[in-house]
Amino acid sequence: MDTVKNVFSVDLLERYAAKGHGVITCMAAGNDVIVLGTSKGWVIRHDFGMGESYDLDLSAGNRTGEQPVHRIFVDPGGSHCIAVVFSGGDVDTYYTHAKWSKPRILNKLKGVVVNTVAWNRQQITEASTREIILGTDNGQLYEMAVDEKDKKEKYINNLYELSELPEAFMGLQMEVASLSNATRYYVMAVTPTRLYSFTGIGALDTVFASYSDRAVHFMELPGDIPNSELYFFIKQRRAVHFAWLSGAGIYHGDLNFGAQHSSSNGDENFVENKALLSYSKLSDGGEAVKPRSLAVSEFHYLLLIGDKVKVVNRISENIIEELQFDHASESASRAIIGLCGDATAGLFYAYDQNSIFQVSVQDEGRDMWQVYLDLKEYATALANCRDPFQRDQVYLVQAEAAFSTKDFFRAASFYSKINYLLSFEEITLKFISINEQDALRTFLLRKLDNLRKDDKCQITMISTWATELYLDKINRLLLEDDTASNNHSSEYNSIIQEFRAFLSDSKDVLDEVTTMTLLESYGRVDELVYFANLKEHYEIVVHHYIQQGEAKKALEVLQKPAVNVELQYKFAPDLIMLDAYETVESWMITSNLNPRRLIPAMMRYSSEPHAKNETHEVIKYLEYCVHRLVNEDTGVHNLLLSLYATQEDDSALLRFLQCKFGKGRANGPEFFYDPKYALRLCLKEKRMRACVHIYSMMSMHEEAVALALQVDPELAMAEADKVEDDEDLRKKLWLMVAKHVIEQEKGTKRENIRKAIAFLKETDGLLKIEDILPFFPDFALIDDFKEAICSSLEDYNKQIEQLKQEMNEATHGADNIRNDITALAQRYAVIESDEGCGVCRRKILTVGGLERVARGYTSVGLMAPFYVFPCGHSFHAQCLIAHVTQSSNRAQAEYILDLQKQLSLLSVESTKDSNGMVTEEESLTSMTPEDKLRSQLDDAIASECPFCGDLMIREISLPFILPDEENVSSWDIKTPQLLSGQKSLSLVI
Repeated sequence: MDTVKNVFSVDLLERYAAKGHGVITCMAAGNDVIVLGTSKGWVIRHDFGMGESYDLDLSAGNRTGEQPVHRIFVDPGGSHCIAVVFSGGDVDTYYTHAKWSKPRILNKLKGVVVNTVAWNRQQITEASTREIILGTDNGQLYEMAVDEKDKKEKYINNLYELSELPEAFMGLQMEVASLSNATRYYVMAVTPTRLYSFTGIGALDTVFASYSDRAVHFMELPGDIPNSELYFFIKQRRAVHFAWLSGAGIYHGDLNFGAQHSSSNGDENFVENKALLSYSKLSDGGEAVKPRSLAVSEFHYLLLIGDKVKVVNRISENIIEELQFDHASESASRAIIGLCGDATAGLFYAYDQNSIFQVSVQDEGRDMWQVYLDLKEYATALANCRDPFQRDQVYLVQAEAAFSTKDFFRAASFYSKINYLLSFEEITLKFISINEQDALRTFLLRKLDNLRKDDKCQITMISTWATELYLDKINRLLLEDDTASNNHSSEYNSIIQEFRAFLSDSKDVLDEVTTMTLLESYGRVDELVYFANLKEHYEIVVHHYIQQGEAKKALEVLQKPAVNVELQYKFAPDLIMLDAYETVESWMITSNLNPRRLIPAMMRYSSEPHAKNETHEVIKYLEYCVHRLVNEDTGVHNLLLSLYATQEDDSALLRFLQCKFGKGRANGPEFFYDPKYALRLCLKEKRMRACVHIYSMMSMHEEAVALALQVDPELAMAEADKVEDDEDLRKKLWLMVAKHVIEQEKGTKRENIRKAIAFLKETDGLLKIEDILPFFPDFALIDDFKEAICSSLEDYNKQIEQLKQEMNEATHGADNIRNDITALAQRYAVIESDEGCGVCRRKILTVGGLERVARGYTSVGLMAPFYVFPCGHSFHAQCLIAHVTQSSNRAQAEYILDLQKQLSLLSVESTKDSNGMVTEEESLTSMTPEDKLRSQLDDAIASECPFCGDLMIREISLPFILPDEENVSSWDIKTPQLLSGQKSLSLVI
């Protein structure tokens, strides 16, 4: 035990504490307050908390001789004080308060020698003592209460009196607990030979009154002692253990007030771990010396033996220290009188006749872990350890003890908790040297639990080692019993479950490659799959299940959200061959599959023979993709079509071909399969009706009808009727049908003709008798067709009459048009004299200024040529040409300019031929090339009013500022110009 620095130390607190009032006879302490009683009847109070001290004369000056203070008592709060004084042959008991300057005598206790007082620590206050118990020299117990403001006792009642063996009460302690609706009392009292226990619920007098009809529980220890004492050690305002200084030894134990107790059982329900410390253990082989006084700390007893205080560990019962006192020279012959403790301040005091000594405690629990360890109370030892090194020593002792008794698993658990005293290698070698693999595995597992998360490398290494030890254990079980795995022995199953739990817990710290290599090398395929599943290596897991033929388990793994969809495609061929139904069901509930990538697996499955009544799982899945998922992949549709084509019944194939898969989309295709592939496939499988449908869908109607005639004439007729927009083709198809029908008839000639004529009616007049006559043999008689020919002639007659009527209506219409043209030539318009041009705003009938307009135009007098439209708008010819050219596109503008150029050239040549003169008669009556050009120009610029026709509407989209114009100049008011880059020719009249 470390004794470099003592736990207990003694210091002189006050050398001349009696202050000349005699010698010290008794002492008490509480809450850093010390109260002394002297031989001359004085009470001296030292309040170290307040830093003050004062004296009280209990005799109040009425002193006749010595009046020593026999006993003095102070409450734990240091406020209340009771003193017992011997005065001649009388005994007086005084009460004083910390605030009082004068004590008060308790008259009801006149002549009564009070040896001990039990304070109500839980309820006492500075102003009131509440219930306190006084123990007297003649074996009586009194209850008393004093309020500071009353200046006297409230009451003093006799509680109990010893009748069987009247002895003086030497020590008294009280513990009070408040229950839900009552108060529980526990009182312990000692005489020189007995320890009494009183307990009950209710008022204090009621508790003691209950002992009038029941026995008092007591413990009797024979022996003689000068001063019997009872001491309660208080921790957090509650008594936790007690000690009784008796004649036989120190009787001690723990106090437990936590549970509900019965008052009829005495102290048995409160006192635990009772023991007796014999005085013989305190001597060095000589005669046992009984202590004169006792004080109790948390772990030690302070015993006043002779002129020394021996400190005894109450757990080990060994003397750990001896305290020496520095007496004054004049009092060297005088010994220490007694000890007292201050439970509130946690201090102890000793005193002789003149001096006060303070016994201080410094970390008295520092070595208690070693004490408990020596006693093999390991749990308590651990609770008292202060650092990891101390805990390691406790664990080491336990481990060595277990190892020595061959309890290797328990030893492994304790070794795993050691961090400093033994290295990891030393511990493992202990188990390896004795070939204890199971204990070694236990040590490694426990060590993993105690490692910090930061020790990643060490955790990985230990986990890998533990994995190998598990595998070794499993193999040893199999070698010991070859049928262990088959018989499912409890030990084998237990270690397998434990190993899997370990893999699950350690999956994040184990190295994947190393662990899988170990599992594979030991042949533990199931555990390899289990670990791969934990590490999300699903490829290994699925491959294993497929090898085992457990397709459903493999599919369950593939359904997990974390599994890569690529594994679905990789294992699809094996899974569908293993269990087609479960595989297809799994595909149908998987949302992110691409059916195209499953085609190889489906083709492999489809290539195998299947029973006739067996549901084709691939067809089921493809139908799900096409109809439910609206899949548009050509490969998917082609595969489904090929599977339909191989079935005996072609109804499903025909339904598939007739379904319009793209009808839900705007401008969507009617089908997504390859028609050429479908045609080749159907021809190969001899699905003729399907081929007819495909030919028709590909607009190969002649081939469709020709093939349909080989299958069913009715089907051929239906195909021929599908052509509606091409009358010639429709007629050609019906002629093919008709020829086939006529050639296939085997009845009599008249019956064949009758059927042929009936066939003509089915064509709704498309075919005539003359169309089918070439199909009959040359020796057929005309009389057989008389009825049909007459009917045909009647139809032609009706058509001729209808054509005549239409010709008459056309002739009448032509006459009306000619009359309208004649009338149009005489049409005129009236122009007001002030009518303005729609472009330049000048008057239309202006004379001069616009003479040079264009050659070839006929002017009226000296007026410029102009145009007048039915809507009323009028334009100069030059202005209209410029406006139309500017607003037209480039091609139209160039066309107009080209007409102007040609017209100008023709006008010049005409002028030269006539010596520069052009008469009005020539210009009005002759229809020359110049007139044709002028007519074309009129059509180009004057076919409609530019303000009321399409030209004005198109101008809405033209920008205000043309791309080649500047912003400012484009908004100037000026004469309209031609488009940039256009040629302008002056028209000369």
